[in-house]
Amino acid sequence: MPALFAAALLFAATGVPPGQDFSARVTQGKLAEADVTGPAYQKQLWGKINNPTTMALKGCLASNAPADKSPFTLVADIQADGRPARIEVLPPTPVATCMAGQFATWMLPVPPAKPAPYPIEIDFSIVP
Repeated sequence: MPALFAAALLFAATGVPPGQDFSARVTQGKLAEADVTGPAYQKQLWGKINNPTTMALKGCLASNAPADKSPFTLVADIQADGRPARIEVLPPTPVATCMAGQFATWMLPVPPAKPAPYPIEIDFSIVP
């Protein structure tokens, strides 16, 4: 019983079910993208964030010069109203952390109803 209580406290404190790590969230995002509603949502999402993502990434690179241009992955849950939540990046370089902060301020297209919240993952690779 104490372990169950501790797990409940962990979930309440972080919003993350116990044992759900970054790689599991990446997998959830990929599964959602491959689902029946995934391609249509990806088209809407990138139609809205393509230019803002490019501009934000350029700003993050410039504000962290000399910037670490290592690839990174961003995961987030998109709430029913289109607001991103539980945004994480790995590795948490200054550029990746900057992008997470930018992403947190955006209003995204309303996601499909299931799964809720809607998981996404974005792989960033900076080509010189």
